[in-house]
Amino acid sequence: MNTLHPSNSARSGETLEIIAFRLHDQEFCVRTVTIREIRGWGPATPIPHSPREVLGVMNLRGAVIPIIDLACKLGMRSTEPNERSAIVVAEVHGMAFGLVVDRVSDILTIPVENMQPVPDMNEGAATSYSDGIIVQPTGMTCFLNLERMFEGLNTAGLIAA
Repeated sequence: MNTLHPSNSARSGETLEIIAFRLHDQEFCVRTVTIREIRGWGPATPIPHSPREVLGVMNLRGAVIPIIDLACKLGMRSTEPNERSAIVVAEVHGMAFGLVVDRVSDILTIPVENMQPVPDMNEGAATSYSDGIIVQPTGMTCFLNLERMFEGLNTAGLIAA
């Protein structure tokens, strides 16, 4: 697993390419290498008996992909998609899926030394999905690890419970 923490791998000049987005009033980001595209909100086709965080599926150029309510996956209240919402299409472990976010904020290159470890609170899912907190002059951004978040899942497991 390739997690980046300033204490064990940061060298002067190392950078991360990230895409930042908002869920409710919080800023999150992921590595750009996991992102295939960013789409405007479009309704998903619901699938009966799917997990709570799965809003349904959509057709992405002939491939049916699950659409995930990322806020729900992180233990937050569900997102109410609107015209400003976006679907961030990611590919992890050879599986493509869409993540519903309130809005995409920016695509950035940030110094690795700006990342701090997540404070040691309890071993909840939200902290196990995070590689750290990126400290910026405008605030803090939670750096999510999609590989860990979707570890051991396949598309069929996301769609049918």
